[in-house]
Amino acid sequence: MFNKVLVAEDLDSISMTVVQALKELSVTEIHHAKYCDDAFLKIKKALHDDVPFDLLISDLSFKQDHRENRFATGEELIEAIKKAQPNIKTIVFSIEDKSFRIKSLFNNSGINAYVSKGRNSIPQLKNAVQNIFNSDEKIISPELSHLLRDKSILEIEAYDISLLKLLSKGFILDEIALEFKKIGIIPNGSSSIEKRINKLKIYFKANNNVHLISIAKDLGLI
Repeated sequence: MFNKVLVAEDLDSISMTVVQALKELSVTEIHHAKYCDDAFLKIKKALHDDVPFDLLISDLSFKQDHRENRFATGEELIEAIKKAQPNIKTIVFSIEDKSFRIKSLFNNSGINAYVSKGRNSIPQLKNAVQNIFNSDEKIISPELSHLLRDKSILEIEAYDISLLKLLSKGFILDEIALEFKKIGIIPNGSSSIEKRINKLKIYFKANNNVHLISIAKDLGLI
């Protein structure tokens, strides 16, 4: 069983329940963080001390308060942690049920399991922990399992997410191309980017860029 686990969850009641479930699985060392930034710092410190975490269990939504944070969502946290520690096993424990968002977490963020919060979520979470410890199989709550089989769902890539995020910030085509070149995203030519935007508009039946951004937000892509 995993020896060292980090739980990123801002609600004490849920965090305590998850910690108890991990204790029942004989996890020896369990840490908790209410803020994404704190979770990231714990991961970095553990790596620095050469005692890394084996598993991350994270929610996606964290309530904003007076504190300013670098990472506001579970997706941002997972992306940062995966860059720092690519081999860490990761479980998302969330109420989110948007298909695009969940598929993106598997395809682009490299999570190992997705457990939906609900009536049977704790037994499912314990099962997910046991399964990803013993194998590399992707685990998802039974009620959402069809999402991974549904080939009609467009394979949204990290490239598309980055593109949609820049569009939502008001970047025009040439500015997106320049930004992509700065951070090394390819293709970064204006023509290629325009073609991808048009492809996304056709797929999502968006009338224009504003409509596309609105749909992307409704689907939880950005």
